[in-house]
Amino acid sequence: MTITTTSPRGRAFMRGHEGNPLTCYLDPVGVRTIGTGFTMRSAAVRRELGKLGIHKLIPGKTKITAAQSDAIFAAVLADEFEPAVVASSPKSRKQHQMDAAVSAIYNLGAGAMQWTWADLWRAGDIEGAAAYLGSHYNTARGKKLPGLVRRRKEEAELFLNGRYATGGAVKEATPKPPRKPDAIVKEAQEILTSRGFDPGAIDGWMGEKTREAIIAYQKAHPHLEADGILGPATLSQLRRDAKALREAATKGAGSAMGSGALAFMAGLPWGWVALGVAVLALGYAAYRYRDVIARSWNTWRGKEVRV
Repeated sequence: MTITTTSPRGRAFMRGHEGNPLTCYLDPVGVRTIGTGFTMRSAAVRRELGKLGIHKLIPGKTKITAAQSDAIFAAVLADEFEPAVVASSPKSRKQHQMDAAVSAIYNLGAGAMQWTWADLWRAGDIEGAAAYLGSHYNTARGKKLPGLVRRRKEEAELFLNGRYATGGAVKEATPKPPRKPDAIVKEAQEILTSRGFDPGAIDGWMGEKTREAIIAYQKAHPHLEADGILGPATLSQLRRDAKALREAATKGAGSAMGSGALAFMAGLPWGWVALGVAVLALGYAAYRYRDVIARSWNTWRGKEVRV
């Protein structure tokens, strides 16, 4: 029998990497997201949410149930991703290969079925396809991301050997430190520290001290559930906080220097021009990350604000 759909284990594998927040949140670049990575950019998501009477995602307010998320997930896979794998892979595909491929393109986009790893698969080089998938497609803006590195390796292992790993989108406190520091937990600890929340040592261990810091952070962001769990929504908000600070610093300074030099060469009062451009750049950053600023104000005053 030809395999054409994702198995329950395959869907659980993807959920382990994607998470399943049932309240809408902003992803690190500000896209409104809910469930297993659902956004209004997907026609299937829009259709399924429309059946529930949801036509707009509102961070912290739009909610779905676990059963509704399961139904949307199944519809999105059937509409957009499973057909892409079926159309561009050998008919002899095994269930674990189908599951691994769907997971990969769910993260990378359906067009990834035309990339090198899939070319190797179509050519019959299963080991080569797995090796290529496991060592590529793990960067964002030229930087390797720990979560993507782990996901590609686990997808490659699933594709080659049928081993279904648990993912790691959700981090819960553990009584003992892990054998190896968790890079995502370490990233969260660094951002928490920079935002004034004390997670203890920056050691990649999701211990009780880090859990307490996450709860404090979540309470300052009422669109997050204060459960002490480092999941996709909380991690996305942390990353937005960090990115907002970086952009405010780099855009303001970079714009000021560049415009100042141009104004100087043109014989204009470069100091005033540079100042004006810096103010505009900072204003743009402030508008783009207005939710982050609102949250910081909320933390300082102890009041609740909307995203």
